[in-house]
Amino acid sequence: MEALNKSFFLFLASRPSLDRFAKRWGSKFGADKIVGGESFEHAVPLIQSLNSQGLRVTVDHLGEFVASEAEARERTLECLQTIRMISAHDLNSQLSLKVTSLGLDINHDLVWENMIQIMDEARKHDVFVTIDMEDSSRTQATLDLYKALKKQYSNIGTVIQSYLYRSDQDLDDLNEVKPNLRLVKGAYKESAEVAFPAKSDVDHNLKLLIKKHLLNGNYTAIASHDDAIIQYTKELVREHGISKDQFEFQMLYGMRSERQLELLSEGYTVRVYMPYGNDWYGYFMRRLAERPANIAFALNGLLKK
Repeated sequence: MEALNKSFFLFLASRPSLDRFAKRWGSKFGADKIVGGESFEHAVPLIQSLNSQGLRVTVDHLGEFVASEAEARERTLECLQTIRMISAHDLNSQLSLKVTSLGLDINHDLVWENMIQIMDEARKHDVFVTIDMEDSSRTQATLDLYKALKKQYSNIGTVIQSYLYRSDQDLDDLNEVKPNLRLVKGAYKESAEVAFPAKSDVDHNLKLLIKKHLLNGNYTAIASHDDAIIQYTKELVREHGISKDQFEFQMLYGMRSERQLELLSEGYTVRVYMPYGNDWYGYFMRRLAERPANIAFALNGLLKK
């Protein structure tokens, strides 16, 4: 049933006709409850509200797999403007981005040029940038880009997905640059040749990655709504005397809002991942595919707001 649920939502995520319908009618079906709005300007007051509660934020302009150099440069300008607005409004927010939206699939020089522009602006305004991870066919290229950028910029991190077999070795390979990483389960459709088919194995591997990365002394973002993963992290840091300054919990905007505040009240750092833009449909379907419980969390969030 778990595999069927994941396949079903990933199938829905790949339907262009449903994506077009969602872009046109999304607000009527509650899309504005799971994304920060169609533009960053719409997201600003929401970020300010979360900040006022003590929650930190990372924002992501939805959209990936651009088809032209012009479109990649347009997405780059959007990132630059977002960084400037984060600074201008004094928001406690980071920036997350997908390098396919900046030209990863088009030309290496293009994506490098675009990332240098973004990182120069982010360093100027003291904004941290996380390179989101996408499907496994782009993992190596993404990590190579991250490692190259890490040599020049300290305010950059990336993501490791626990459903991939390679992730433990990737963690070892990255350790030399003392990476700031977001650890997640993973939400793309992958074959059994590259990814664990069983949820129990994905969960177990995530725990192993969390433990290794924290004990390596690196900053760790645990991005999960799973109470078992959250409790495991709490017990791990208590057992090893790891400071709360070395890690944070991350959850999606519109899901488990009460749990976010509970963790905050316990003294943990909590960051809300807030996407914005009208290209929300594929993002939402992947979140539902990632974990069946997210369906209940999403419905609960839609009904409460």
